[in-house]
Amino acid sequence: MRQIVIDELSPMERDNIDSYLKRSLTAGPMIGLYWIVLPPDLLSAAQQGHEEHGPFYLAVEVEQYQVRFELLVRSQSNLHCSCIAHATPTQRQFVLDFVDRMLEEEMIRA
Repeated sequence: MRQIVIDELSPMERDNIDSYLKRSLTAGPMIGLYWIVLPPDLLSAAQQGHEEHGPFYLAVEVEQYQVRFELLVRSQSNLHCSCIAHATPTQRQFVLDFVDRMLEEEMIRA
């Protein structure tokens, strides 16, 4: 799995990140799981052609000492389709910008 991992977090840093994600993202079906919903202008051609499978999102998982940003674009309604794919360079940059902003705003040093 392609992913971005921020690790070696202190308990306070982890709690700050979890709080930031609760305020900024859509909560997933389990505690510690969040969705970064991709804006329509960042969708790949396959995803734009399959709007009925949207919204499209990337998963974020908060664990005890780390937070993991997956780089697999998922569909809310379909698990097996060509619109489910690794993030494009533009989508990856969107996630990296989100991570950088989160770390700066929450003053995370990990």
